[in-house]
Amino acid sequence: MSMQTGTGARRARRHGDGDDHRALTGTERADESLELRKEAAERERQVPIPQHPTNGDEERYNTRIGNYSKGLPHNEFGEVDQAAYKTLLHAAETGRPNDFEKITLGVGKKLTNPQSGLAFDLEGTDSHQLAIPAAPALSSAERAAEMVENYWQALTRDVPFSQYGKEPITTAAIAELNKLTDFKGPKINGQVTADTLFRGTTTGDIVGPYVSQFFLQPAPFGALAVLDSSGKPAQQYIAAQPGVDFMTDPTSWLAVQNGANPTSTIQTIGPRYLNAARVLNMFVHVDELYQAYFMATLNLLDQMNVAFNPGNPYNNSKTQVGFGTFGNPHAVALVAEVSTRALKGVWYQKWFVHRALRPEAFSGLVHYKITKNRDYPLHPQVLNSVAAQQVYNKYGTYFLPMAFPEGCPTHPSYGSGHATVAGACATFIKAFFDENHPVTSPVVASDDGKSLVSYTGPGADKLTVGTEANKIASNVGLARNSAGVHWRSDHAQSILLGEAIAISILRDQKDTYNEDFGGFTFTKFDGTKITV
Repeated sequence: MSMQTGTGARRARRHGDGDDHRALTGTERADESLELRKEAAERERQVPIPQHPTNGDEERYNTRIGNYSKGLPHNEFGEVDQAAYKTLLHAAETGRPNDFEKITLGVGKKLTNPQSGLAFDLEGTDSHQLAIPAAPALSSAERAAEMVENYWQALTRDVPFSQYGKEPITTAAIAELNKLTDFKGPKINGQVTADTLFRGTTTGDIVGPYVSQFFLQPAPFGALAVLDSSGKPAQQYIAAQPGVDFMTDPTSWLAVQNGANPTSTIQTIGPRYLNAARVLNMFVHVDELYQAYFMATLNLLDQMNVAFNPGNPYNNSKTQVGFGTFGNPHAVALVAEVSTRALKGVWYQKWFVHRALRPEAFSGLVHYKITKNRDYPLHPQVLNSVAAQQVYNKYGTYFLPMAFPEGCPTHPSYGSGHATVAGACATFIKAFFDENHPVTSPVVASDDGKSLVSYTGPGADKLTVGTEANKIASNVGLARNSAGVHWRSDHAQSILLGEAIAISILRDQKDTYNEDFGGFTFTKFDGTKITV
């Protein structure tokens, strides 16, 4: 009798009700491996080909003022050289490696890896079969609101999270954000409050303190001692000197747009717990993109001892524990495994679909619109904002004060690499662990960042692995916003892209296991349940 092949045969063998009750070897296993790959490929091919809408700015403005151009040559107002921009467009249109080598750069800083957006992968949905909505248009009220929020985030980098709404700068920020007509940040009863300020919109983002417990609780690195000054296990970070921002004058701003290396450097202090945005900014300046979730996984495995997802097939085994599959090594490997797929997915959106400008470039439009009467179609809610005026009062210009001397990286804004990886990794954490496990005895950083104190405020008894996984994703993604390098929409749409990428990988992996595995059930960012 010929051997049954495909998913049905694998299921029959696992349950012991097929004709062949032995493990496969040699040619049989090689053939089944081929069938498994073909089935996964066929399934992914059936994913509909999406539309990839843009905001139309690239076609709308011949000067390309609505699009990313950092690293190319610019005029005195930061407007890109049109011939140089066409070399970028030509490379994006042809996809030929030689054409990317012919892109006209400014003073030499290289563009970051556009060709990764054209790479294929052998796991998960192809990057070109996933989409995000069009970015807010240059002249829209939503983009204006995002810029106003970016200005306020820059102005409040050194305000401790615990003081939001209790001191003048964040109080003014809350008041102005509530007046904007198209602000997309989280609200309570229709209002921005101290408990929603600069937070994300996913389930759990506004529950409890601003910083996820996964960023505050110890994350053991095996036998490596990571200790605070008193010798206790700690998760502290080198911080930047408070009050020091960059690119607030026309000369340094324009040099960076042209691809020059900055002449200034960050002065550091520390170590500190994550007590304010500037400390988080420093983390996302130098982190490996899956680092926060790797540490969260170590915390879950070795510090909190959280149970695995109820769907883990070894939860009720009498004779076995998981290891390479459904065990600790599997858990920590997943967050790294999904990261490269997430980056390829979002890099396609960045370079080949949207090519959206960065906040620092938009702030140049604000500056020259107001000071030189340049004809830029910006919404009056940013031009007349209290936030922009506060920046001018402090720095004498309307350039966005940047947390990093080099400003944003040399790739387009939409979507965000950090946020896409965040969405993918947080999804894996919720899939692998029991997301309903309570996180007890929460802590927050002291206002000076030198110690941890107990948190007993609103939501202290409602924290779970799921809420804190969502929150750490937003802590990382939105820290890029408060650093000045991304928009709110970059984060909001990119975590959803990362989630979709992670789900597709979990789906492809499901049939590769020998164990009886019915799938992981967990909560998506929008609050709905899914089993994969």
